[in-house]
Amino acid sequence: MTLKNLRNIGIAAHIDAGKTTVTERILYYTGINRKIGEVHDGQATMDFMKQEQERGITIASAAISCIWNKARINLIDTPGHVDFTVEVERSLRVIDGMIALFCAVGGVEPQSETVWNQADRYKVPRIAFINKMDRTGAEFDEVISQMDKYLDANALAFQLPIGAEDDFIGIIDVIDQKAYLFQDLERVEIDIPEEYRQKISEARTKLIEKIADYDDEIMELYLDDQDIPVEQLKQAARDATLKLMITPVFCGAAYKNKGVQLLLDAVIDYLPSPLDIGAIVGTDIDNEEKSHTRNPSPQDPFSALAFKLIHDPFVGQQTFIRIYSGQLKSGMQIYNSTKGKHERIGRILRIHAKDREEIQEAGPGEIIALIGMKITKTGDSLCDPGNPLHLESIQIPPSVIELKISPAKHKDQSKLGEALHKLATEDPSFNIRFDEETEETIVSGMGELHLEIIIDRLRHEFNLEVEVGEPAVAMRETITNEIRVDYKYAKQSGGRGQFAHIVMRLEPNDGKGYEFINHIKGGAIPQEFIPSVNKGITKTMEEGVLAGFPVVDVKVVLVDGKYHPVDSSDMAFHTCASIGFKYGFRKASPVLKEPMMKIEINTPDEYIGDIVGNLNRKRGKIESMRRHRKGSQKLVGFVPLMEMFGYATQLRNISSGRANYSMDFYQYMPVSKTLQEELLKKLAEEKK
Repeated sequence: MTLKNLRNIGIAAHIDAGKTTVTERILYYTGINRKIGEVHDGQATMDFMKQEQERGITIASAAISCIWNKARINLIDTPGHVDFTVEVERSLRVIDGMIALFCAVGGVEPQSETVWNQADRYKVPRIAFINKMDRTGAEFDEVISQMDKYLDANALAFQLPIGAEDDFIGIIDVIDQKAYLFQDLERVEIDIPEEYRQKISEARTKLIEKIADYDDEIMELYLDDQDIPVEQLKQAARDATLKLMITPVFCGAAYKNKGVQLLLDAVIDYLPSPLDIGAIVGTDIDNEEKSHTRNPSPQDPFSALAFKLIHDPFVGQQTFIRIYSGQLKSGMQIYNSTKGKHERIGRILRIHAKDREEIQEAGPGEIIALIGMKITKTGDSLCDPGNPLHLESIQIPPSVIELKISPAKHKDQSKLGEALHKLATEDPSFNIRFDEETEETIVSGMGELHLEIIIDRLRHEFNLEVEVGEPAVAMRETITNEIRVDYKYAKQSGGRGQFAHIVMRLEPNDGKGYEFINHIKGGAIPQEFIPSVNKGITKTMEEGVLAGFPVVDVKVVLVDGKYHPVDSSDMAFHTCASIGFKYGFRKASPVLKEPMMKIEINTPDEYIGDIVGNLNRKRGKIESMRRHRKGSQKLVGFVPLMEMFGYATQLRNISSGRANYSMDFYQYMPVSKTLQEELLKKLAEEKK
């Protein structure tokens, strides 16, 4: 199969827009499934994790290959729930094109905006599919105008629905000017109904006018009032889509099997192949200023990005990779430039949700799973050992919510440690730390649902009964003043003593993370002890100083020190740096920082006053209000996560279940002095 006939696509949408149902229909029509799985029966092919089937949501983006009209489509399913934003992020990093799915009733919902903006950031060409045209309240034109208004999508109707709601029976193709009715699982071509002729003519003229803006030949034919060949119009529309100038819009009702085959045709017609995407650029492993280009060709040196790990009970760990250039063969040795180590390729699998097909080699553009990778994690670059490079990694947002967790039976402690480690390698937005003081394991993630599902997986996949504390906000600690620390550590015990003396400056480093700068001249501290100073500080930062939360945004400048030729050691400098850092940190006006969330709420007009009042009481700030659709508003604001536990229930009660919301991490902000005192007091009492 040629590269020209390969499509790596993702389907992304707001939760409940019918994404998994669309995927199931695609698998049915491409012959992968002989029967159609349904989300509400818990039988969807892509949702093969137990938690997905129970909740009817998609958590882990799985990759499936299928064939349509002699083209191979690699389909990456992505979750719509904001707690799994990392899954969306890593899928967008490796796909070439996207189907943006909208509900014909709900239109552009908060999470669709988040995903759309993520796709903009990665410059992913996309087509839109307006699903659920058979539902009461379905409005095709309204959704298109919302796409333009809220997403700046430059949306163009490439199809028109015949009827809507219960009367939705078919679709008219605007470019081909063909009409289709849907009966059972088949589509039947018919003449365009008389009452739609005027409408289709207007839609076609609008489409040609818009495409003429981007294509001179079409412009000339249009101005000369000449017929424009269908193929030429399609090609021009394809070019405009790939350049992100327009978003072609299609429609259907996937659950009723309407419009899915035409959507598959559109994927082939308007979404890019790896050749359209062209070369990928990576940076030199020794010099970030220098770049290397890799073309999607088997002749170029091998390069690939690992974008997902899944622990499979049958074959062990599967590492999903997207190949950008070169050939990969089983048994071959490759270089992981992120880790600076070599890996040997074991088995190569092409995945089909639960089924797998073993292949001996894979080339550019392919998305495959590797078995037996030892060190490769999400976001790692893999390349030819003779031609190393770094590819842009995947952005991992900070985890904002944490839970204390312990095994119900003490003997399961090490089993729990292993299970958590496996889950953390799979999911980079899930973190684990151990509090030495209280001897508790603390896990952190992106939201309540994220951690709920982790706990669920521990119980079902790893057969572990666990006891779980109340969810708490994952805070951070930092300093607001500069301070000079002069600390000497000397200990005499029996034989050899311990001696280290450090002079360092701690400075606030807002938004830039941790920096360690060594300004020691003339060997006041021997070079071999400097890494131990850095390690002592980083270890202390992980454990926290004020209240056990990780320390962020501090610059440490090592300026002077002394050592003893006999008593100084790595250990002495490690301990000295740790105690000295704690001492200085407490004196540098430390503050706690809390996660601030961006919240978007869609609500009918009559509940606005109550919702805004409720958010104000939660220390929230409303940034903007805008008309969403007739009789409803969209609020955008910022609110501390600490105040938002159980908000879904509160919002339901305030709005009689008619408002919905989505929340996304925005940034860490310092808490007020009074709140900080309250929190520290509460945390101290908990530890007693």
